[in-house]
Amino acid sequence: MVDVCIIGSGAGAAPIAYELSNAGFEVLVLEKGKNYTEADFNKDEIAVCRREMFTPALKDEFHIINEYQADGRLKRFDGREYNWSFWNGSMVGGSSNLMSGYFHRMKPKDFKLRSNYGGIKGTNVVDWPISYEELEPYYDKVEKLVGISGEIVAHSQQEPRSSVTFPYPPLQTNGATKWFDTACRRLGFESIPTPRAILSQNALLRNGCYYSNFCGSYGCSSGAKGSARAALLQKCKAKIITDAFVYRLESDAKRVTKLYYKTRLGIKHVVQAKIFVLAAQAIESSRLLLNSKNRFFPNGLANNSGQVGKNLIFSGGGSGSGRFVFEKLTQAQQKELMEPGLFFNRSLQQWYEYEEEAQKYKGGTIDFLFEHQNIIPRVMRELYDEDGKLLWGEALAKKVHKQLTRSRVLTFEVFNDWLPTDKCFVSVDSEAKDSYGVPVGVINLYGHPQDLKVGEYLAKKATSVLREMGAVDVEYDISSSPPPNLVAGGCRFGNDAKSSVLDKNCRAHELQNLYVSDASFMPTGGSVPYTWTIYANSFRVADIIKKELISL
Repeated sequence: MVDVCIIGSGAGAAPIAYELSNAGFEVLVLEKGKNYTEADFNKDEIAVCRREMFTPALKDEFHIINEYQADGRLKRFDGREYNWSFWNGSMVGGSSNLMSGYFHRMKPKDFKLRSNYGGIKGTNVVDWPISYEELEPYYDKVEKLVGISGEIVAHSQQEPRSSVTFPYPPLQTNGATKWFDTACRRLGFESIPTPRAILSQNALLRNGCYYSNFCGSYGCSSGAKGSARAALLQKCKAKIITDAFVYRLESDAKRVTKLYYKTRLGIKHVVQAKIFVLAAQAIESSRLLLNSKNRFFPNGLANNSGQVGKNLIFSGGGSGSGRFVFEKLTQAQQKELMEPGLFFNRSLQQWYEYEEEAQKYKGGTIDFLFEHQNIIPRVMRELYDEDGKLLWGEALAKKVHKQLTRSRVLTFEVFNDWLPTDKCFVSVDSEAKDSYGVPVGVINLYGHPQDLKVGEYLAKKATSVLREMGAVDVEYDISSSPPPNLVAGGCRFGNDAKSSVLDKNCRAHELQNLYVSDASFMPTGGSVPYTWTIYANSFRVADIIKKELISL
């Protein structure tokens, strides 16, 4: 019997493995995917983006998606048939290997959403059972152990910090950031440097960034990106078993007693532990609990409240872009614009809270970044002429060459709350099973209208900056389409066992030795990418489990 068995190895798992194993406890990490190192990562666009190199093949592992249509009907989609994937990196370190590393803390007002903004019709918005002040020391810990580079600039929405500066200086930025800063000053907007979980210099036994501009969707071959694997798991004493798909947890009325996993070849294994930690990603964590029903928990493990899988959330918002063309730039500006590799790294948070028509709204964050370096989508967007006719041959070649060498696209991403509702949740299918023979997860999708309203407000602010900078072809898209790499909820924490799955320490209300530490615990997501908060909370839970183990 091990002290702690952790299911999953991403941002919600690695801090616990790191802290407890280095404290001398026997920790076992079970990961369904493979273990890659920096030597395994490259910039092969076809392998990474056109083939399922780091995610399960949909023919083997898939989800059923039920999506609300405009007329209120539910439409069922089989992920295999529609090529609709919610997988994000099945490997040691999970999807943190493939993140862009845009790191923002949640703000104090995020922890008290209902108190600050009141109830919103059709939603299940609640306050968090912990405060920003309780999580702040762990945000700070992530900065130092995972490695965050940046510059603190005073602005109207700046959250309190215990450290005056980031531990590592900001990454190098493209000269066009000066245009952005100037445009913001003219508009009265507050431009802030974007913190990144990417080392700007050699530190923490890892190399600094070498500016390939292949961050999002790609593994980092330098080790600069603060993935759970590079930053923590490669530096801890936990035992990691790969090719380990956990398909069932067994329990009595009060404790989890055993865990069952199998390999791709169907070889079954059993694990016993004093404490079990579930961190398999929000959708899959709920799926495992729902598939682990027994006579004590006939509706799924830790689910006598009926709350497992409920209140699934994503990140609301969307994206947009504008193009800078040589014809409108000086030669010096052209040179600045085409500087290879350097980041843009600018954000706006001025409307994290705003008023409209005498009503106060929780707003969000806007991150600006250059169009991804991946050549495939950059070329695909040039296949048609201005009249919508398909180009080919010399005409296509000329257009592609001009667009790639005499212009550059600046994009933005909007992050705002995806409000929790009864209509967005995880269940399991009664018929469909994956290649392991286990009922697949069902993702029931619904976006609240206010998500779109706030996203639209923020996108218009972003496009005004692009136009002020002189961009052409400015456009944006705000929708209820869920980003599969930004998913949370399903096992929300709270003080009331009737309306939550976990207590404030992320321990199941109904099971004494089961913790859930991935993004499942989040009752609301804030208006930022989730990863920094997942890391911070996992370090917090590690301290709680450590005290419990010491007392046993």
